[in-house]
Amino acid sequence: MAAKVTLSFSEDTIEEARRFAKRDGMSLSAWINQAAQEKALREVFTAHAAAIRSAGFDLEATALADEREGEMVDDAMFGGARAA
Repeated sequence: MAAKVTLSFSEDTIEEARRFAKRDGMSLSAWINQAAQEKALREVFTAHAAAIRSAGFDLEATALADEREGEMVDDAMFGGARAA
């Protein structure tokens, strides 16, 4: 069940939201709900990424190393030709 709340927006903000909701074929409530969910997810993912970085994990470097290792195996096994 949806919670009913009273919110206040500036005129400019609510007009933009109405325009985007109409463009997306959504009700204003549905559009604002989606926008709030997306913002909340961005906050969670940003916090998660910060925690990973502060723990000293370098996922990009690990992924690049894995890719290089795969290329080395391909070179050894197939003479550089990637398997289909």
